[in-house]
Amino acid sequence: MARKVEAELGFAFPPEWHIPEKLKESMQYSLMAGGKRLRPILVIAAAEAFGGRIEAAIPIACAVEMVHTYSLIHDDLPAMDNDDYRRGKLTNHKVFGDAMAILAGDGLLTHAFYSIVQAHRKFGVPAEAALSIVEDLAVLAGAKGMVGGQAADILGEQGITRLEELEYIHVRKTSDLIVFSLKAGARLAGAGEPQLAALEKFGHHIGLAFQIQDDILDLIGDEQKLGKPVKSDEKQMKVTYPYFIGIEASKRKIEELTEGAKSAIIEGGIPKPDRLLQLADYLMARDH
Repeated sequence: MARKVEAELGFAFPPEWHIPEKLKESMQYSLMAGGKRLRPILVIAAAEAFGGRIEAAIPIACAVEMVHTYSLIHDDLPAMDNDDYRRGKLTNHKVFGDAMAILAGDGLLTHAFYSIVQAHRKFGVPAEAALSIVEDLAVLAGAKGMVGGQAADILGEQGITRLEELEYIHVRKTSDLIVFSLKAGARLAGAGEPQLAALEKFGHHIGLAFQIQDDILDLIGDEQKLGKPVKSDEKQMKVTYPYFIGIEASKRKIEELTEGAKSAIIEGGIPKPDRLLQLADYLMARDH
């Protein structure tokens, strides 16, 4: 699945479009930098769970990877997390400068909406489904979702005193785009509202588990596998799950969230849940 998305991302922008070469190079630099491609895989897995066509899911899978990549480019900027490396490579602004990195992020974000529309135009995804997917992305990636989580993270740096505040940030920054991925794949395959609600719960749980695992890996992970320096949260004095409850309790929380996610899928009337259940287990055990 990841290879299919990877191949399509390499041709994300129509060749007949005139795009300034440096901007295009900057966008492709980060978009093709590798990574787990988790969110696109979840789009496809959710579509498959309802008998949807993979080819129809690919434009939406690419769209969510564009949004995720834009968020990483902007997160790495000096005004945000000020990181030098991402996925084992220099961050975008270190190669292309702050201004071009900002524009590359802007370009990827806006192109994501174009990509979603192609699922309708090229593969016949019903217009109503495409419209709902666009609406979901605007909500879950925007001020109410991922962007709001990033803002809360910046506003709360070193001032977070309750675990609930940290959980809000993790859910907005990480879970919301995962929830989008799952619902988008399911919507294009005709899932009903109760099934979408089950996927939302699944995505909320695995997204939070994913971010807690990131908190742990930042402390004890392998720098080579992670592709970026460890203990960056500690250096920036960021409050994390291990800071609040310790590493062992954080690991137990991941197990609890994963089991809750799997229960939501098993009980949620998903026709073919196996791939989603496997992904939940994989994410719990990952080391990068």
